[in-house]
Amino acid sequence: MKLSAAYGPGKFGLSFELFPPKTPQGEATLFEHVARLVEYGPSFITCTYGAGGSTQDTTLGVVSRVHREFRLPVATHLTCVGATVDQLRDYLRRAAAEGVHNVVALRGDPPRGDAKFRPVPDGLAHANELVSLVRREFADFGIAVAGYPETHHEAPSSQVDLENLKRKVDAGADVAITQLFYDNADYFHFRQRCQEIGIGVPIVPGLLPITNFAQIKRISALCGAKLPERLVQGLEAAGGDAQQQFELGVESAIRQTRELIDAGVPGIHFYVLNRSEAAARVLSEVSLPNRH
Repeated sequence: MKLSAAYGPGKFGLSFELFPPKTPQGEATLFEHVARLVEYGPSFITCTYGAGGSTQDTTLGVVSRVHREFRLPVATHLTCVGATVDQLRDYLRRAAAEGVHNVVALRGDPPRGDAKFRPVPDGLAHANELVSLVRREFADFGIAVAGYPETHHEAPSSQVDLENLKRKVDAGADVAITQLFYDNADYFHFRQRCQEIGIGVPIVPGLLPITNFAQIKRISALCGAKLPERLVQGLEAAGGDAQQQFELGVESAIRQTRELIDAGVPGIHFYVLNRSEAAARVLSEVSLPNRH
């Protein structure tokens, strides 16, 4: 199933994003959590890979195993970092052979220690070029791309960032999944601007329920996501109480999810950090629209 089939009239796309585990025990634990998440009937599951493509094989192993064991559509992340066009083609062929027919196409972050992204010789410089490659040579693949409600940290302006997204969509992307955000007003404004510039694909909100204050401060600083002041105050007041931090974060995610559903979003994409507890709590407290 192409990713686009998860969205549309009478459908609500629910998806989860994993990252490749580093150890066999980590993989075993991950699949225990995946089994719990599958109970909520996701439309598809995605998996990232490490900087510079360092975990490509692990990523492909994770998504192909999810596909085999749970009979779910899956998507592998794919970036331009450190890869020639021929290497990208080879990865896509291997993915197809494993039953993986969807990609999340990204430029990717510069390798650690590099301040600026530089394509390798015979590589690609931009995500829209990667989308074009996939659409041209692997026409049966579904393609998701990233959108940034609060603007990509490298973009010189929000308008330039939006134009970059339109190039990716015009190149053949089926859906845009947003970077994590915590103020729904940012998503609603972003969605409106996408419509105004002629981006017609589903704009799917990506949510990361907060479970640990120190962790989310690091993550939000890296991706440029703002944390609402009231939520920060509550998390600070919780001090070192891990359970209270979890409860505050999940309660906020429940409110955020309900408001997004009420506003008619095409689906929700949860960044689950290879756990199930937070997303499961959110999904047990909200009513998803009719998905059939």
